[in-house]
Amino acid sequence: MEHPEEEKESVRAKQLQAFNRLLDVMDDLREKCPWDQKQTISSLRHLTIEETYELSDAIMRNDMQDLKKEIGDVMLHLVFYAKIASETNTFNLTEVLDSLCDKLVFRHPHIYGDTTATTEEEVKQNWEKLKIKEGNKSVLGGVPVALPALVKAMRIQEKARGAGFDWEEKEQVWQKVQEELREFEQEFNLADTSSIDLDKATGEFGDLLFSLINFARFIQINPEEALEKTNLKFIKRFQFMEQESAKEGKNLATMSLVEMDVYWEKAKNIRS
Repeated sequence: MEHPEEEKESVRAKQLQAFNRLLDVMDDLREKCPWDQKQTISSLRHLTIEETYELSDAIMRNDMQDLKKEIGDVMLHLVFYAKIASETNTFNLTEVLDSLCDKLVFRHPHIYGDTTATTEEEVKQNWEKLKIKEGNKSVLGGVPVALPALVKAMRIQEKARGAGFDWEEKEQVWQKVQEELREFEQEFNLADTSSIDLDKATGEFGDLLFSLINFARFIQINPEEALEKTNLKFIKRFQFMEQESAKEGKNLATMSLVEMDVYWEKAKNIRS
């Protein structure tokens, strides 16, 4: 029977062999494939974003086989970027990995230094303080500008919490949600929609969404994940309506809401 330490070394050797094979394949593609030769860091950008969304989709569907494939696709892109950069001596993969390891060691002094952090919250707070020491002028400076608004709001709130700026009780956060809802209701006058100041209403709606995301975060619900689950649920139910009505020779476009609601209620009774 193989000793645990020997087993670990064997697994690591296989990992290094597989990673080395990926680097060899990348070299071959860059040298011999017309498409790969043509790619630049800029041309790969939108493809990387697409691959990242596909990775996220596999996670949401809990499809482990698809997840394995998507991890590989994303890893290929990361290696590709480093390969292109190395061709102009901008940086290389060794520098990327060494820099990453140095950063992780520096930001985990409770593992590699003499700092104490026994909870997840303490780790997050230390992380944000260390990022300021690294030269970041603002705690919020690390939030990517191009993030989708919902995800960005969550990251902003998480980083603010890491700096100690947060509510103490969930009741306080919920009161803020109710306050923002009242302000939106005041701005969005249902009795006279012709008099609505759309800019002000948009601002109040944004404040309401931000407060709801904050409450979700506070009670440990990931709002992005929650909304995506609802999206998937709606898609499944709507497609059921389309399929079932088509079986009876009907078309949703010509059906009344009352008729559609019959199929919708049936869809709701189907287990996810």
